[in-house]
Amino acid sequence: MLSESTLDIDYLVLILGSCIIATFGLLANSAAVIIGAMIVAPLMLPIRGLAFGAVEGNVLLFRKGLISLAVGTVLAIFLACFLGALVQLPDFGSEVLARSKPTLLDLGIAIAAGGISGYAKVQPKVSATLAGTAIAVALMPPICVIGLGLSQANWSLSLGASLLYLTNLLGITLSCMLTSLMAGYTPLHRAGKALLWAVALTAILVIPLGVSFAELIEQAQLEASLKRALLNRTITFQRVEMIKSDTNWLAKPPEVRLSVRSSEALTPKQVQLLEAFVEKEMGQQFTLIFQVSQVEEVRRSTPDKSRSQPKP
Repeated sequence: MLSESTLDIDYLVLILGSCIIATFGLLANSAAVIIGAMIVAPLMLPIRGLAFGAVEGNVLLFRKGLISLAVGTVLAIFLACFLGALVQLPDFGSEVLARSKPTLLDLGIAIAAGGISGYAKVQPKVSATLAGTAIAVALMPPICVIGLGLSQANWSLSLGASLLYLTNLLGITLSCMLTSLMAGYTPLHRAGKALLWAVALTAILVIPLGVSFAELIEQAQLEASLKRALLNRTITFQRVEMIKSDTNWLAKPPEVRLSVRSSEALTPKQVQLLEAFVEKEMGQQFTLIFQVSQVEEVRRSTPDKSRSQPKP
């Protein structure tokens, strides 16, 4: 465990490689590439070392895990910020925005991932790659989003990603501590103080995460009501077919991107009227952005009747 938490060249190489893959995946808005960075999972080992060091009262293990985690985190933030400033995308995609608004669901994922990781450590029969895959779901991408937000001075994006990172970090750490305790590796009287600190810090995060979760539910209900209003109560949507919709709630006002299929072109005047209708119905202003796929009807040519008639 001590060797796993030590800051060495191998760890730094994994941090750099994982950060580059995750940052480019976020910039390309590619979930597959981001998953590739998750599998590398360099931050798994120092977090687990930090957790086990805390519950066992092993100061050396705790200190090494904390130093490795801090260096890896800061290094990844600076690298992601540099890459973001180098690429200079005007707007970030959904993969970046999805990591800027953590909720209680993210805390649940982190706790589950940490539990699997801790169990894999105390049970040698369980494959270490299983723990790496489980815990990696939430670590490197939020750090990269922090750096990308800093590259564009987008403080709300960086703060949201920082909250997600802290949520995952504390959730994983707490879960690893509990797993070690339940497995009997550490007596309760030794782990009590460290466990109390972890529970207290995690409880503090529950407040903003609970607020975000309530907002998520409200946004989902509002988005469903918006779809129903557009589909059932507007003439325009009687002539078009909606394929999908996506709402960017970080924009002011929120932007609703609607992918539709239509045989007729939509005009800016129609969009303006729809926005006015939505504001009146929902009591909130939205920016509607249509992505229209034109449908062209093609039929076989009508046969010439004069040729089809029999000759006299």
